[in-house]
Amino acid sequence: MNELGFIPVTLIPIVWIVAAYLIGSISFGILMSKAFGLPDPRTVGSGNIGATNIARSGKKLPAILTLLGDAFKGWLPVWLALQTDMLMWVVACVGLAVFFGHLYPIYHKFKGGKGVATALGVMLAISGWLALACLVTWAIVFAISRISSLSAIVAAALSPLFAAWFLLPYKDYVLMVLVMAIMLVWRHKSNIQKLLAGTESGFGKK
Repeated sequence: MNELGFIPVTLIPIVWIVAAYLIGSISFGILMSKAFGLPDPRTVGSGNIGATNIARSGKKLPAILTLLGDAFKGWLPVWLALQTDMLMWVVACVGLAVFFGHLYPIYHKFKGGKGVATALGVMLAISGWLALACLVTWAIVFAISRISSLSAIVAAALSPLFAAWFLLPYKDYVLMVLVMAIMLVWRHKSNIQKLLAGTESGFGKK
């Protein structure tokens, strides 16, 4: 029987997907808050575990480390899967698994973040050009509006178009990006309501 170690080859995709979800469930926002003696991010500000809410503490380093950690955990499983002979749909599922792990982490009663940095890490592993296009979009909108949520929503909404442009022959990856984009916009539904009401807060403005 063809096996990899003690795991049958037919179960390898499941192992990768489960492992990716568990990695995605690691909350760098909570870890960095504990490491720097900050309040649990779920109890302050927006209640989100992402870098934006950590930044509201006034300390930049834990916010930066949270951002990098969340992006890295999105990048790592997908990059590792790409180094193997995994089929494209398996790699796409690994990307979705780590992304959904961040949204619904098993370690924190399935209450996670919005997934912006993790999604960017997943896209970076698939295509540097795709990640760059999304990052530049975020930066342009943020430079104009100074509103992180609006920047994320616009970048997420455009990401499937970028994916279709850069990854046209790789339809499984385009579908993966589309699913992430839908979830990213949906996870920002409260921000969208505030934006429409004109009450969404931004950086450098009251």
